[in-house]
This record gives sequence, structure tokens and C-alpha cells, in this order.
Amino acid sequence: MTLAESLPWSWYSDPEVYRREQERIFRRTWQYACHTGLLPDPGSFVACRAGDVPVVVVRDEAGTLRAFLNVCRHRGSLLVEGEGRRRSLQCPYHAWTYGLDGGLRAAPRSEREPGFSADELSLVPVGVGTWGPFVFVNPDSDSTPLAEALGELPELVARAGVDVDALEFRLRAPFALEANWKVACENFLECYHCAVAHPGFSAVLDVAPDAYVLEETSDLLSTQYAPVRAGVASGGYDPSGPIVSGQFHFLWPNLKVNVAPGQPNLSLGPVLPAGPGRTEGFLDYFFAPDVDEGWIGELLAWDDQVGAEDAVLVARVQQGVSSDVLREGRLLAESERLIGHFDRLVLEALGG
Repeated sequence: MTLAESLPWSWYSDPEVYRREQERIFRRTWQYACHTGLLPDPGSFVACRAGDVPVVVVRDEAGTLRAFLNVCRHRGSLLVEGEGRRRSLQCPYHAWTYGLDGGLRAAPRSEREPGFSADELSLVPVGVGTWGPFVFVNPDSDSTPLAEALGELPELVARAGVDVDALEFRLRAPFALEANWKVACENFLECYHCAVAHPGFSAVLDVAPDAYVLEETSDLLSTQYAPVRAGVASGGYDPSGPIVSGQFHFLWPNLKVNVAPGQPNLSLGPVLPAGPGRTEGFLDYFFAPDVDEGWIGELLAWDDQVGAEDAVLVARVQQGVSSDVLREGRLLAESERLIGHFDRLVLEALGG
């Protein structure tokens, strides 16, 4: 397979490929879960998922972040949903109860079972780590450290003028797409379509091929740099401010990180597979404490418009690639180089 070819289009709808992706990609990689503002005190918990793996992140009694499979060791029920605060994690099915360290504390009628060992039935630990206020999980508890996976990402964001530790969480914007997760990621990894499909985006940012920069920053990180268009009058929000250009980062396998020009801001969130032909996810938005609420509203409206346009685009792609009339597509080596990088990582993960 050459860089000029896309992944086989059958891979965007094949249930067996989807199963292999869960096993070989999402159960072995770091993925964004939530922000530390949801875990302020001992007993705080957040339910999330890494691919199709249910995970619960907790702050234990000593204030340490821990993460476990959100699956009861008894019959497999989810333990918790949403977020909140609890002194223990009790299964709603049969009341098996776990401490915040994951240890099994109580199992009704277990005393009637010879040889029952609570020590052998603790919750299964999951890797957990933080970058500033951002919490990541990895179903592979023996994985490489989060810092190694992040690579240059924290430095690039700081270089743009964003101090992540000084940001405040403002809102979470969930989304659902009628497209395979790879279609959604590939759409994010190029701006070849921006001039045609995103007039509001292109009114603010210069998307010309000689201005819009694509970089394979590291093996796991891809970056796009977008300067503010000269003489911009109005594209929906005012891009002037200490952040002088846009940065759009993608961390393998599914994390989007956006820094828009203007006032200090950052949004990030995962692209979560929800079936061979469906994707779910969210973006968490953060801003410096003194950023004007009116400016935030204008930026969010601008970003929402881009998201709505992309939802239509990826759904159309999914319909085409699922038709089974052509084997694959073609990629432009320059304008879609980051898609080629992403596709190579998919190929390597799935074994070629």
C-alpha cells in the first residue's frame, strides 16, 4: 500500500475490523477522560470510557487519582455512571462493594461460600495520568508513561501562549456523528476541505496551502498551524489577542486539541468509536479566568458552526465508503499528509 492510497474502504464499516481496533488500538493507548475539576476531593469519581472499555476514575481517601475498569468482578455490571462523590463503589446489581483503592470490601452471602477470597476480586486497575488539569486513562496498566505519549504537545501549547494550569473549565460539548471514527479523525487531519466547506472558519484563518502548515510532530502527534487571515473584518469572532495563530493538534489514536487565535483558550476531547458506522465524543472548553464572556460566546458559536458542517461532511463520506462499489480512495501527498500518517498508524496497529 502506498501513501497515495487510502485505507481499504471496507475497514470503515467492517465489524471485524472494528473489533480488532478495540483490541489493538483502544485497549493499549492513552485517551482523554475528564478534567481534574470533576475530581476535587477524596471520594470524587467520574465514569468514562476508552474506546469501548468502561473506566471509572476516582480520587481515593489520600487524594491520589486512581482508575479501574468500571466493571463489577461478580457478574460484569457497570458500577457507576456519570460523576459525583461516594465513599465506596457499590454495584447496583448485587451490592458488591469496593473501596476507593479498588479492593473488594463486601459481597453479600460470600461468607456462605467456602474458599471465597475477596483479595482475588479487586477491581482491575487502569493506567491514569495528568497533563495540567487534563486526566488521561489507559486500559493497559503496564503502558508507557503518559508524558512519553504526549511528546511535544505540552510544549507546543505552552509556546502558543497557553498556560494550561491557569485555565478554567467552562463547558463540555458532546457530539455524535453518523460515521466511522477513522472518517472523523481523517476529517480533522486536513484543511483541504476548509475553503469549500467552512466559510466562517476560512474567513478568520488563512487556509491557503502556502500559509496553513501541516506537521508530523512525532510518531504519535500531528499538528496544524493556521495564521489569522490578513485584514479579517468579521468571521464570527474577533481573533485578535495574545494567541496570534490557531493550533490544531491530534494525538494518536483519537484526541483533538484546539487552540484558537485570540484570548487564552483551549478545547480538547476524544473521538470515540460507537460502532462501525457511528462516532461519539465531546470537547471540553477551557479559558483564562479574565476572558470576556461575550468573546467566549462568539468563539463557541464559530466553533459550533464548523462542527455542524463537519457532521454533514463525514456522514456523506460514510455513505460513500460503505457502498462497497470501490476498494479505496486516493490521498494528496501534500495536503493530506497527516491522513497518510494516521493511516500508517492504523495499519501498524492492525498488523498491515
